[in-house]
Amino acid sequence: MTDPALPTPEPIKAPRHRIRRIFTRLGLIVLLLGAAAGTTVLVVFGQMARQYDIAKLGEMPQRSVVLDVKGRELGKLHGENRVVVPFAKVSPFFIKALLAREDARFYDHGGVDYIGVLRAAVRNLKDKRAVQGASTITMQLARNSFDGLNAKTLNRKLVEVMLARRIEAEKSKEEILELYVNRIFFGSGLYGIERASKAYFAKSASELTPGESAMLAGIIRSPNRFSPFRNWKGALKERDDVLKRMVATHAISEEEADAAMKEDIVVAALPVIRSQDNYMMEAVRRDLELILNDQDVEDGGLVIHTTLDKDIQAAAEASLEKRLREVEKQRGYSHQTKAQFDAAWDGATEPQSVPYLQGAVLAVNNHTGGILAVVGGRDYTQSRFDRALQGSRPIGSTVKPFIYAAAFQQGLLPGTLVEDAPIRPGELQDTDTNWSPGNSDGKFLGWQPASVGLVRSRNAMTVRVGNYAGMENVLALLRDSGLGEPQVITPQIYIGNMGTSLKSLTSAMSVFANQGVRRRPFLIERISDSEGEVIYSTPVLEAIAMPHYIANATRRLMEKVMDQGTGAPARNEYGFKEKAGGKTGTTNDYKDAWFVGYTGEITCGVWVGLDSPQTIAPGGYGGKLALPVWADVMKSAVALDYKPVALAAEALDSEVTLCRVSGQLATAACQQAGQAYTDNLPVEMVPQSACAVHGGGGIFTRTEPREKKDGFFGRLFRWFK
Repeated sequence: MTDPALPTPEPIKAPRHRIRRIFTRLGLIVLLLGAAAGTTVLVVFGQMARQYDIAKLGEMPQRSVVLDVKGRELGKLHGENRVVVPFAKVSPFFIKALLAREDARFYDHGGVDYIGVLRAAVRNLKDKRAVQGASTITMQLARNSFDGLNAKTLNRKLVEVMLARRIEAEKSKEEILELYVNRIFFGSGLYGIERASKAYFAKSASELTPGESAMLAGIIRSPNRFSPFRNWKGALKERDDVLKRMVATHAISEEEADAAMKEDIVVAALPVIRSQDNYMMEAVRRDLELILNDQDVEDGGLVIHTTLDKDIQAAAEASLEKRLREVEKQRGYSHQTKAQFDAAWDGATEPQSVPYLQGAVLAVNNHTGGILAVVGGRDYTQSRFDRALQGSRPIGSTVKPFIYAAAFQQGLLPGTLVEDAPIRPGELQDTDTNWSPGNSDGKFLGWQPASVGLVRSRNAMTVRVGNYAGMENVLALLRDSGLGEPQVITPQIYIGNMGTSLKSLTSAMSVFANQGVRRRPFLIERISDSEGEVIYSTPVLEAIAMPHYIANATRRLMEKVMDQGTGAPARNEYGFKEKAGGKTGTTNDYKDAWFVGYTGEITCGVWVGLDSPQTIAPGGYGGKLALPVWADVMKSAVALDYKPVALAAEALDSEVTLCRVSGQLATAACQQAGQAYTDNLPVEMVPQSACAVHGGGGIFTRTEPREKKDGFFGRLFRWFK
């Protein structure tokens, strides 16, 4: 019981009111800070957005510039081929399709779709990655109209938002749409709705049907991928997706969408080629699309540094046309000439195929693998097929250096005797046929040093050399050199019955100039953005295709090809005097003519033939048809200061006496039989045993490896020699 005399204690008050006051104050502070931050953002980024001139809206972004290896402009990519039309001249079907695909609430927002932002944020959080954006058409117009707004940063996005608000304040919705539809990239070098409509459907933008409108709206996000010229099925799928979206946004009814999906859409012929389009620029385009994503390519503003040399490219193009016209004028040439084809061509329609004589040229820098020149044919406007990079034809005798190199790896020596005679039944491994090739002169020379087989391109000898090397060893070397895998494995591979591209063959042949090292061929050296920052750089990639001493031993023989073999016309007829190596190639019935050769600096390959394989002309050897072009290009390269440095020589060699029959160290008995000879070989190729064919003692003295030293008297002696 409580004592009444004592005062009643007051109940302890819970601190609820104080906690509430604290949280209220904190909330006010947060609101004030948020308001301050928001105001700061509005002021700062609003001010940043004011540096952009709204009057310049819709101007085409800076085009991507393509430079050669010396920094000279080769051309520009993207940002061209546009026709501006007023908003009233654009089909309302396209406007509906565009809004359904890109910005369904366009007429309801002031530049920023906050509902779209929230939806994208929820989706991205759910998927834990950026799968959906929230850019409105106005924001896209801002980003694509001004430089410096392509960086994927929060600062850039905030500037874009403020700029979009400015645009909405100064432009009507129709003006914004007019600017946007006139600057969209639609793939295939087409900019703006009018140019795209004319190119794809041969009609003005005002005449677009619902189905055509939906197709064009559908390809906007990835025009190179879904262009109707390149990917018809993909373009149809995009059309259907847009039509479904139009139904969902109540732009059209389901019945109208069904009718649009059943439209018989007819795509027009490919657009007329612009004057700067050629095999060289198309090759750059293809590589660029492999390196960068569609958006980066389409936005432009890039500086593309290539490995091409403008002067060598021009020399290659001019020489190919000049020399092939000379062939067409030769007595007895029976095919339609290019001049005859030109006279009948309408100048606009790309023919399905061209019947006249074609050719291709490719030159690479031995030190890097960079492509210096690429000519894929005689006239890009008449045929876009690139015969240098995309074609594959039988390579004929140009394969022979690789066959001899494979045999040298297995112990064959250049001076060892090989029979030039018909192949006897059962002589060849890896086949049960009695195939036996002849030689181009219709003769057989009997037993000859192996080197003669390569220098004079003897077929029967080469087959025996390949048989000695073994099919598996030959195939391995072809793969390692970059020639790929033959489709059919028969001994006919030894004389070139296998197909590959001029690019692969030229790159493979550079192995002999590079002491057995193959460097991957490439075209784009680096790419810089509009601010000069390098965003891509191609490394020099290399691999050992064959031991250096094998490459050097084979290279010595290929130099003899130029001096006394099938490549000799380069010297005595076409005036190329520099030290070089190379090999001609001619396929059955003169259907393909090749020459691939190198100096210490450059390897260049040339192919001549008809797109539909048939005899070019009787006696149409590689030495007559392809070699003149090669000599012209290489003479131009030398004149342009691509001075051939001395091809790398072995640091060590041995002078040794050998037996021509056994390929082993010669004995006195070999000398008595008249089969001993002296040669200089890389130390790795010197045999270790005496001749087992002739027997006998008294092995001839083999000198120890000695280092090559070129003093004054040594150089003087070799000069007189």
